[in-house]
Amino acid sequence: MAERIPLIIFDGKCSFCRRSVERARSITGSFVDYEPYQQAASRFPQVDPAAFGRAVHLIEQDGRISRGAEAVFRALNLGHRYPLLLWLYRYLPGFAAVTEAAYRLVATHRETADRIDMLLIGPGEQQPSYLLTRQIFLRLLGLIYLFAFVSLGSQIDGLIGSQGILPIRSFLGAIQSAAVNHPYLQFPTLCWLDSSDHFLHILCTGGAAASLLLVAGIAQLPALIVLFAFYLSLVVAGQDFLGFQWDYLLLEAGFLAIFFAPARPWSWRLRREAEPSRVILLLLRWLLFRLMFMSGVVKLASGDASWRSWTALRFHYMTQPLPTWVSWYFFQAPAWFQTLSCGVVFLSELVIPFLYFGPRRIRLVAFWATILFQLLIAATGNYGFFNLLTIVLCCTLPDDRFWRWLLRRVPQPRTILPPPRWRGWITLPICAILLSLTIPICIEAFGISIPLASSFDELASYVEPFGIANGYGLFRVMSTTRPEIIVQGSDDGLNWKPYDFNWKPGDIYRRPEFMMPHMPRLDWQMWFPFFPADAGSNPWFVSFLQRLQEGSPPVLKLLQGNPFPDHPPKFIRAVLYDYQMTDFATRRSTGAWWKRKEMGIYYQPLYEP
Repeated sequence: MAERIPLIIFDGKCSFCRRSVERARSITGSFVDYEPYQQAASRFPQVDPAAFGRAVHLIEQDGRISRGAEAVFRALNLGHRYPLLLWLYRYLPGFAAVTEAAYRLVATHRETADRIDMLLIGPGEQQPSYLLTRQIFLRLLGLIYLFAFVSLGSQIDGLIGSQGILPIRSFLGAIQSAAVNHPYLQFPTLCWLDSSDHFLHILCTGGAAASLLLVAGIAQLPALIVLFAFYLSLVVAGQDFLGFQWDYLLLEAGFLAIFFAPARPWSWRLRREAEPSRVILLLLRWLLFRLMFMSGVVKLASGDASWRSWTALRFHYMTQPLPTWVSWYFFQAPAWFQTLSCGVVFLSELVIPFLYFGPRRIRLVAFWATILFQLLIAATGNYGFFNLLTIVLCCTLPDDRFWRWLLRRVPQPRTILPPPRWRGWITLPICAILLSLTIPICIEAFGISIPLASSFDELASYVEPFGIANGYGLFRVMSTTRPEIIVQGSDDGLNWKPYDFNWKPGDIYRRPEFMMPHMPRLDWQMWFPFFPADAGSNPWFVSFLQRLQEGSPPVLKLLQGNPFPDHPPKFIRAVLYDYQMTDFATRRSTGAWWKRKEMGIYYQPLYEP
């Protein structure tokens, strides 16, 4: 006989089945009914009663009967949730066989599954909600955007302004002169409309204002669109000074957040909300996974001897771009501690990320482990908002029940609305595109070529300029020495005065400082010039020296002081030093945090025109 609404029939004597049914009921709502076979079997004589005890059955309104994994997927689809699973079951070769085999394995070992379920997920029977998770993630992301825009706004004139190191107007003019195909798509920046210094400040100030709207829960969807467009514009315009991994991580997280945000104009009270997209939630966790896992893979795949011998951290605290004073103390640690620390790095980057996709309690273990790891990194090195953004991505791992426990007095929404059916038509294609582009990147990090990857090259060429499908991998090769460039000026070519930077090592008696979440772009960039031994391979660096010789006020503001306050120097040069951290005895006797040895001239003097 046909039922008025679809009916799932299950084993009412099995505690694992009952708990699973309660979770499913919270997903499908009133679209699907549930009844133990001990009560319902007599109404369906066409089904062997013993079969009801082996697998759940779905009886639909037209009399159609399905069982096992197919019944589960069809019920979820009827409840307007996870339609992708049923589509994969029908059309992806092997998916049906694998899922049915997995269902039979669990069904025949339900007592074991019950114990594992209680251990990993717990007694909660309700489908997890992510409304509070979404708001915590979005508002914290707004703070990261705020840090990024304010930090960049304080430096923008000296970096890419009209009197800056790499003026954006010249950059865009060079692109036009080179007759680049589709320049607006290859270099997507609003600076095509206006490349003045005033407009650069509009982008930074407007981004900061949109960040505050996102934090306040006001017009979050349009705010996220503005934030993505403005930050992408600045990343493209920033040339050598932007476009680092943390910049692309913010772009990718910000892009996904657009489709994760509520459509309502305000969200400071969770009274009546639709659940956020689980597809986008999955992609956010996938982004976190790629960031962490690929950082571990590239360390081993690079063949770097210090990583493979677990000695890399004996050098890292000294050779990283912008150390903190805590880095100095960690550098003093014995060799066994540095080896143990390498093990912690590999555990955090190669093992813990797989827990992001596990059951609830496993995800919470990964949540705390990754946050602790990021806090340790932030304590021993300056990486701007990078570690904070990673922690914000970790906030997608817990569900609302965890946040209510952690934050205590957070009310539950009065009404949780089902997700709109049209949302899948947007999120599923985005998911398919991003996975097809990023999965090959992860596999190729192992040095494995994928024959089918080239078929996505054209798609990747369209997506790449927008920074929404990226590869990651930090400290692929560990530097074991610290060459440091000291820029000097002179009026006579004999007596040289150094230009002191705000944050990078220079004065050996100055203590390394914390600057998070500020990212001093010039100080950071000064870590890179020595990798190409020829300074001429760094046009931005040559331009920087020229601006110093011109006495450019915006560029001088990027430095700690100007040794030539009355007039620009006649000569500018760059000297290369080898820097090493001192030990306890040396610092007690001299007060020096560093010791250095001159290695020679990095860039010959620029003479006054």
